[in-house]
Amino acid sequence: MTSPWKRTPDAAEQLGVSTDTLKRRRDIAGGFLENGRDYNLGPSRNSSITWNVENVRSAFNQRGLLVRKEG
Repeated sequence: MTSPWKRTPDAAEQLGVSTDTLKRRRDIAGGFLENGRDYNLGPSRNSSITWNVENVRSAFNQRGLLVRKEG
């Protein structure tokens, strides 16, 4: 069984978005992706961020549904 947690470049590729888009969508950057559920920070500033691709995909979908209802 493969892990759902991927490093930023791999997650971005699987999701079809840029690495910058992922980083901008984090809650600590004002976005809607939640630390501990959608992404995890490493133990130091230089550590890779890992992303739960399926959770992020679901969060993107939910956000898209909300935006379409508002519009």
